[in-house]
Amino acid sequence: MLMRFDPFRDLDRLTGGLLGQAGTLTRASMPMDAYRQGDRFVVHFDLPGIAPDSVELTVEKNVLTVSAQRQWSPEEGTEVVVSERPQGSFSRQLFLGESLDADHIEAHYENGVLSVTIPVAEAAKPRKVAITAGGGQTAIGSGGQAA
Repeated sequence: MLMRFDPFRDLDRLTGGLLGQAGTLTRASMPMDAYRQGDRFVVHFDLPGIAPDSVELTVEKNVLTVSAQRQWSPEEGTEVVVSERPQGSFSRQLFLGESLDADHIEAHYENGVLSVTIPVAEAAKPRKVAITAGGGQTAIGSGGQAA
């Protein structure tokens, strides 16, 4: 299972809405979609305008961290009229459940979207269990018939 944890997200949204209009407090966001597709989880992070070499993906224990940076400095003599795009460092953490295989994570960055694929661990996949009847002489399959 994939879990998201950000205890200050709602507080940041509230204060960003109140103070962000003046440009004094804006939180860099990293929107994501996550879904299960067969034996893997796929997560897409939107990182528009971010150079691929500034994106970093790390896994420590069961925490996946995505970090990125976007910097823009206007040239000297440029008068900025509106500046709404967040600049600076971005970071997002996902807590990975024990059923995921953190050793085989794959990532791909294209068109401003970081796609991360996390396979389900072999030990967590469903498997058939042989059932023996009586003294252990006759095996019964999952359909309830003698094998």
